[in-house]
Amino acid sequence: MTCNVSRRSLLALGAGLGASMIGGRARASAPKLGTQPSYFYRFNHGDAQVTVVSDGPLPLGPPKGTFVGAPDEEIRKMLTDNFLSPDNIVLEQNSPIVNMGDKLVLFDTGMGTSKAFGPTTGRQQKSMAEAGIKPEDIDAVVFSHAHIDHIGGVVDDSGKVLFPNAQFYIAQSDFDYWTDEGKMGSPLKDFIVHARKNLLPVNDRLSFYKDGQEFLPGIQALAAPGHTVGHHIFLITSDGKSFAFLGDLTHHQILLMEKPRMQFSYDTDPNQAAESRVKMLGMLAANQIPVMSYHYPWPGYGHVVKNGDGFHYIPAPMVLTL
Repeated sequence: MTCNVSRRSLLALGAGLGASMIGGRARASAPKLGTQPSYFYRFNHGDAQVTVVSDGPLPLGPPKGTFVGAPDEEIRKMLTDNFLSPDNIVLEQNSPIVNMGDKLVLFDTGMGTSKAFGPTTGRQQKSMAEAGIKPEDIDAVVFSHAHIDHIGGVVDDSGKVLFPNAQFYIAQSDFDYWTDEGKMGSPLKDFIVHARKNLLPVNDRLSFYKDGQEFLPGIQALAAPGHTVGHHIFLITSDGKSFAFLGDLTHHQILLMEKPRMQFSYDTDPNQAAESRVKMLGMLAANQIPVMSYHYPWPGYGHVVKNGDGFHYIPAPMVLTL
């Protein structure tokens, strides 16, 4: 057997070996880093500026029992076809902070001190600090509803209110439902305890918005009940441009978009939630209004288009220049 190795090949091989040796010793590879970029994203919207801050990933575990209305194998295929884990649904928690010029408005406050869904949540205050936003600069905090992962960051471990200068906004039906002490003996106990811990300390600073009301300049509430009794989405308009903050209208960018009538086990009224989902997504798609979802992949901003009996979410490209 003849081995034909050219002089050029040997020289190239020698150069490669030499490059990997320093003083006769093998050069160490670069160390792996355990850090990621800061967990905020900023974009302009008309004359306003939006800073999205994260409360951290929220793992739900396997989809079985949580997403109801399709066979297990179909749900598994929907996930794997989109290169998503079929064994653990992981949601993001994306809160927009909208600088309207005269007011700084935060939508939803994350899990706060609760670790009901694991250790990765509760970083909203850290994300705000990374973005250069101080909690005392927030003028208004708007809750889409009073679930544990949306009202949890109002107070710290000691019960101190973290937004000392803010007015707080919520639907009265949701406030009444989730702070009802009479539900403490029900399966909702943990949700009730957490809502009372965070909402009662700011009771004297609460305002109740209504369906269709522009309760802050450029911010309109639109009722989308079912997930909770008082769940709303919000149309945010500046200089003639609008986008919709969806709150929990839809929790998953594949499952509850392709099959919007599928039920979600955390909905108070799953059938009503499905009706709200279809109605609102249809309106947003027809009017080509950009959307931002609390639980979609980071940073949760994009568009909704109609797709047969369901919908399709198209994430907007991130733009890292302002």
